[in-house]
Amino acid sequence: MTRTGSCLCGAIRYETDQEMGPVTGCHCTQCRKWTGHHVAALPVPWDALRLTGALTWYAASPGARRGFCGTCGSSLIWEEGDGLAYLMAGTLDAPTGLAMDGHVFCADAGDYYRLGDGLPRWVAGRSGPEMEA
Repeated sequence: MTRTGSCLCGAIRYETDQEMGPVTGCHCTQCRKWTGHHVAALPVPWDALRLTGALTWYAASPGARRGFCGTCGSSLIWEEGDGLAYLMAGTLDAPTGLAMDGHVFCADAGDYYRLGDGLPRWVAGRSGPEMEA
C-alpha cells in the first residue's frame, strides 16, 4: 500500500510503500517548541521514502535535525542519523489506518494538557522508567 503526505502548501510531498509502524507521541521541549504542541511521529527508512520538494533543515541538537517546508513552515521530518526519517503523522494523507502506541518524554509535557488515553508513558525515552498512571 502506498502512503502519501505533504506539507500544508503542497510544495513538499512524500510517498512510501513501506509498512508503517505505530505512531509515538513525543512531549519533549524541543518537539513542543518545533510544532507548537507535542509531536506524533512514526519511523520510515530513508531508502523507502520518496520525497519531492526541498526540505529546509534545522540542526536542533548534536546528531539530530528537523526538516520543514521553507514556504509554509510545516514540520515534516525529524532525523537522528539512524537511517530513519521520523514522519510527522499529521502530514500523512487520510486515511492512515494507524494508531498510537505510547508517549515519550512525558516529564517535559506541557502543563496545559493531560495524557489520559491509557497508553504507556515514559518519563524520557523508552529505555527509561515508565510513568505512573
